[in-house]
Amino acid sequence: DIFVAAGGDGTVHSVASQLAGTGKILAVLPTGSGNGFARELGFRPNLKKLLGDINRKESINIDVIDINDNLCLNVAGIGLDSIVAHSFDKLGTRGFWSYAVLTMINFFRLKPIRVKLLCRDDILFDDDVFVLTVANTRQFGHRAYIAPDASPNDGLLNIAILKPFPKILFPLFILRLFTKRLNRSKYFIHLKTDRDVVIKTDEKRFHIDGEPVLMPEEIPVRIKKDALKILKTRHYREHVSYPQKESDN
Repeated sequence: DIFVAAGGDGTVHSVASQLAGTGKILAVLPTGSGNGFARELGFRPNLKKLLGDINRKESINIDVIDINDNLCLNVAGIGLDSIVAHSFDKLGTRGFWSYAVLTMINFFRLKPIRVKLLCRDDILFDDDVFVLTVANTRQFGHRAYIAPDASPNDGLLNIAILKPFPKILFPLFILRLFTKRLNRSKYFIHLKTDRDVVIKTDEKRFHIDGEPVLMPEEIPVRIKKDALKILKTRHYREHVSYPQKESDN
């Protein structure tokens, strides 16, 4: 009844892809680098605590995102994070600092990416971006909060967009990323919808739950509400919306 994914976000993604829609319960023993999904749902790298949670057999239902017929459990997108994911996949080493160095290198090489978001006949967005993230939870991993207002069981697509900004402001954006304050910036846009969306872009490098993939020019995206059962941990906290505050840089 309960399946434990022991690993990082990629392993959790693989197991979740098999369990979605089955009524079986997913638990996580996080042993990866970022562990974004595990952190959001309260899983800790402690086997004794996990066994205690399993014995209680409490579960919650969460949404999953369908991206071009691929399941996304945590976050997916194009832009800086996707380019870093593709670079990281070719790297021989792992860990936070390897990821951080690659992020800095790729950021200063980054050029704006044109993206159009369509919802039926409406254009939700049509502009250049540095990052466009479809989020089911708030963070990439390592407590880097790209979508501070997202929730895994709100029945909504959360789309976080970071528009091109002066690169001298990069340290400020990193600070805000790790302090849940990215939504204060005038360069940040957070869209929410329960309808299907199509992403149109010439950029083919994409990532799903941190794993690099190549996508077509038109990418259909939709939310599947309550599609997956997750083990409820003692550390799980219902997500609350962080109010949008007056924008600055």
